[in-house]
Amino acid sequence: MTDTVVDALIVDLLVWLEGGERTYEEVIDVWRTSCPKLTVWEDAKDRGLVATESFNGRELVRITPAGFVFLHEQRNPPKSAERPEAPAPPDFPH
Repeated sequence: MTDTVVDALIVDLLVWLEGGERTYEEVIDVWRTSCPKLTVWEDAKDRGLVATESFNGRELVRITPAGFVFLHEQRNPPKSAERPEAPAPPDFPH
């Protein structure tokens, strides 16, 4: 079962990472939490949505291809998940 609160926070994390280059230290400082139910950073990493890489002596955090897919799916839910349109009212004679 997916935790919608954590998923929403993971979307926030991915959007934040889209905004520019972030170091591992910066990400951990902002997204690490002591709450065992809000494991945003850990879940994103465990799901393969983010990855770290070394570049010019710095540890950077990047969104993975799977992370971009997840972000796209969260921003554009399938039509079947949307509420169906209400049927048109009957056309009564005037």
